[in-house]
Amino acid sequence: TIHLARMGGHDAGSQHQFTGIARYFNSYTITGRRNCVLATYASLATIFLFFKLKPKKQPAVTEK
Repeated sequence: TIHLARMGGHDAGSQHQFTGIARYFNSYTITGRRNCVLATYASLATIFLFFKLKPKKQPAVTEK
């Protein structure tokens, strides 16, 4: 009789069949976790660049 040992970790060794967006962003697989981290970093960088590159407001011109 051959006994196969499972590796440790949360649900290690079992195949997950995700569909839709869960296929790319999930907390069960290393690839899904990596995609979540990359999406978070990209969102933060986009927000930072938006405010950094936004044109400054010009003061109103008033003639007297």
